Amino acid sequence: MLILTENAQKAVSRFIKGSETPVVGLRISVTGGGCSGMQYGMSLEAGAKDDDTVVEFGELKIFVDPASAPMLDGITVDFLDTMEGSGFKFENPNATASCGCGKSFSA
Repeated sequence: MLILTENAQKAVSRFIKGSETPVVGLRISVTGGGCSGMQYGMSLEAGAKDDDTVVEFGELKIFVDPASAPMLDGITVDFLDTMEGSGFKFENPNATASCGCGKSFSA
């Protein structure tokens, strides 16, 4: 399904622990938008929906909705922390094109 690097897993765990509301896992989704047509979405969630695919990395749970699952198959999510900034980086083998900022893609 998808791969979360060790850096990404640590970052997500920090965000979950720092949340003011109860969080069970992270939702990763694909929606229309961005300069290349599709964009990634991430949100902390209190639980999975009935039709979600749940991918587990130890105690960390990632929720993926059925519409996003085919576009996230084989994707690698990393977390970079550099002098220029920090954030998640998506490497998607299904993308046929992506924008310069790396936040959107087309398939």
